[in-house]
Amino acid sequence: MRITVITMALSSTMIMSGQTKQMTQIKYPETKKISHTDIYFSEKVADPYRWLEDDMSAETAEWVKAQNEVTFDYLSTIPYRDQIRNRMEKVWNYERISAPFKEGKYTYYLKNDGLQNQSVVYRKDETGKEELFLDPNKFSADGTTSLAGFSASKDGSMIAYSTSAAGSDWNTIYVINAETKKQIGDPIKDVKFSGISWFRNDGFYYSSYAKPDGSELSAKTDQHKLYYHQIGKKQSEDKVIFGETEKRRYVGGNVSEDGRYLFISAANATSGNELYIKDLSVPNSKIMPIMTGFEYDVDVLDNEGTKLYILTNFKAPNRKVITVDAAAPQPGNWKDFIPEGENVLSPSTGAGYIFANYMKDAISMVRQFDYNGKLVREIELPGPGTASGFGGKRKDTTIYYTFSNYVTPGTIFSLDPIKGASAVYARPKVDFNSEEFESKQVFYTSKDGERIPMIITYKKGLKLDGKNPTILYGYGGFNISLTPSFSVSNAIWMEMGGVYAVANLRGGGEYGKKWHNAGTKMQKQNVFNDFIAAAEYLTAEGYTSSDYLAIRGGSNGGLLVGAVMTQRPDLMKVALPAVGVLDMLRYHSFTAGAGWAYDYGTSEESKEMYEYIKGYSPLHNVKAGVAYPATLITTGDHDDRVVPAHSFKFAAELQSKQSGTNPVLIRIETNAGHGAGKPVSKTIQEAADILAFSLYNMGIDAVPQ
Repeated sequence: MRITVITMALSSTMIMSGQTKQMTQIKYPETKKISHTDIYFSEKVADPYRWLEDDMSAETAEWVKAQNEVTFDYLSTIPYRDQIRNRMEKVWNYERISAPFKEGKYTYYLKNDGLQNQSVVYRKDETGKEELFLDPNKFSADGTTSLAGFSASKDGSMIAYSTSAAGSDWNTIYVINAETKKQIGDPIKDVKFSGISWFRNDGFYYSSYAKPDGSELSAKTDQHKLYYHQIGKKQSEDKVIFGETEKRRYVGGNVSEDGRYLFISAANATSGNELYIKDLSVPNSKIMPIMTGFEYDVDVLDNEGTKLYILTNFKAPNRKVITVDAAAPQPGNWKDFIPEGENVLSPSTGAGYIFANYMKDAISMVRQFDYNGKLVREIELPGPGTASGFGGKRKDTTIYYTFSNYVTPGTIFSLDPIKGASAVYARPKVDFNSEEFESKQVFYTSKDGERIPMIITYKKGLKLDGKNPTILYGYGGFNISLTPSFSVSNAIWMEMGGVYAVANLRGGGEYGKKWHNAGTKMQKQNVFNDFIAAAEYLTAEGYTSSDYLAIRGGSNGGLLVGAVMTQRPDLMKVALPAVGVLDMLRYHSFTAGAGWAYDYGTSEESKEMYEYIKGYSPLHNVKAGVAYPATLITTGDHDDRVVPAHSFKFAAELQSKQSGTNPVLIRIETNAGHGAGKPVSKTIQEAADILAFSLYNMGIDAVPQ
C-alpha cells in the first residue's frame, strides 16, 4: 500500500464564554492524512485516518497526548468546572453495599465507603463478625485494576476471582483458600468474556480466545472456547470442553446448582444461541444438543432432578418458561410453564421459587411462582421503577432485591418468600432530596407513527419556557432495555436546574424481540428517527430548545449520537458520544465486533447492506461546511470492546470539517476501557467535565451554589 502524508492546516474555533463574550481560539492538533482507499462493491472509500487504528504506535500515542492537552486546556477555562466536580464528589461520598450472598460458612458482600476507587469484598462469619476479605484497591497503585468476577467452590472453601486491568475485557483468574486467603496454584491468564462455574470442589469452567497476534486491544477475536481447569494443575493442562471443532464466537458454560448438569451456550452473535447439555453424573457422557441454530435465545433457568426449566423466545417474542425432561430436551418435547404474556419476562430463581420480573413500559412488576407453576403472589414494590435481583440458592430463606428510579438511590430490600413481606435491608444516605424532583412518563410519535415511551425527570415547578438545559439519553440496540435507575451525575444535573430525559427507542428490549428487530439492520434508521422525534417532542412541549439540548449515549448509544448529530445538527447544541461505534464500515474488523452483525449487518455482506450502513455511519457522513453542535467525544485508550480508533477517526474528521464556532474535542481517559471497573475518581472527573462542557456551550454563565 502506498502511503502519502498530507499536511493539514490547523483548524480554529472561536468560543464565546457566556455573557462576557471572551474569545478563546482553539488550535486543534494537526492530524495527518494518508492515502488509503478501501473498495466496497466497486466503490472506492477513502480512509485517511486509518493510521489511528494502530493503538501500539508511538504516533497514535502522541496524537492522543496532543488531543488531551487541547481538551483539558479548554475544560480548565470553564469557571464552574471545579464547583461541579466538588459537588459531585460530596454527593458521591456515601456508603454503598451490595446484597449479601452466602458461600460455605461465610456471608459475603461488597462495600464502598464512598470515594474508594473500587468496592471492597467483606464477609461475616456465623457469629456476625465482619472482616475485610479482598480489597481490589490494592490490585494496582492507581486503582485502575478492578474485580471482574467472584465465584465460590460448592463448599465455599475456595474462591476464584477475576481481575481486569485498565478496564480491559481480558481478565486474569486467581484461586485462593477462603480461610487463609493464600493463592492456590498459578493464575489463569488471558481469559475473556467468561464466567467462573465450579464443578464440586474439583475445578471450574471458564471461556476464552487464543491470544491474538498483534494488539490484544484491537485484534480480532473470533473462536471462543470453553475450558475446564482442575485445581492443582497448570493452565496448559486445561481441557477444551467445547469450541475446538465447533467454531463459535461466544461460548459459556454453567453448572447446575445440584452439580448434575453442565449447560453450554454457544453463539455467533449477540442475539440467538445454541444450547447443549452434558450429564456430569455419568462419566464420559456426551454433550447433547437442546437447541441448535441461532434464530432464538434459549437459556436454562433451573432444574429439579431431570426436569429442566428453560427460558426462551422460541415462538414467544416476549419470552416464556418451558419445562422438559433432560433425557429428551429438544423443542418438540417442551411444555409451557410460564406462558408468554403481553410484557417482557426476565425470571430468576431463589429459595425454591421462581420470580417472574416483567417489564411494562420500562417499569418493573414482579410475580412469584412455585415450581408447580402456581402464582404465589405479586411482589409489592415501593413505586414505579426498576426492581432487580430476586436470585439466590435453593436453600436460601431470604431473597434480596434492589429498587431504584431516577430520583431514588438504589435501596436493597429483603424479602421473606414465605410471607411475602419486604423490609429495607440497606438504604443509602445520599445528600440529595428526592422529594424535590419528579419523573413523568410520556409517549410520543416517531416518524413512521410508532408510539415511543420516554421518562422525563426534573425539579418540581419546572417552567416550560424552552430554556431548560436538557440531556436526552438513548441507546436503542442489542435488545437492551433502559429502565429507571439513579445516577449521582444526573442528580447533580437536575439540582442545577437541568432536565434529564430517557427515550426507550426501538432496537432495545423494552417490548420484546419484535421491538428489538425493528431497530436492526435495514431498519436501524428507526432508532435514529425515534431519538430525533424525542428531541422534537421536548422542544415542542417547552422543556427545552435546540440552544439548550444535549444528546448523550454510549457504545451503541455513541453510534446513536453520532448518527443523529450528523443527520440533524440543527437539533441540538451539544453532542456527547461516548465509546461509540462510529466507523460502521469497519466495526466488525476489531476484537469481537463481528458478533454485532445481528444488529448492524456488515459492509461486506451485500451491496444493499453496504449502502445502507454507509448512509448513516457517523464517520462517513461528516460534511465540510456544516456547523455541527459542540461535541465532546469520550473514550478510553484501553477500550477493547469498542476500540478507541472509532472515536479517534471521528474526532479527526469533525475537527477538519467543522464550520462555525462550536468546539469539537475528544477526551481520552488513559488506563481505562469501555467503562466497567473504572475508578470512582476517574468517573467523577469525567462526569463533571461532561456536565460543565454541556452547560458552558449552552451559554450558562454560572450554576447554583
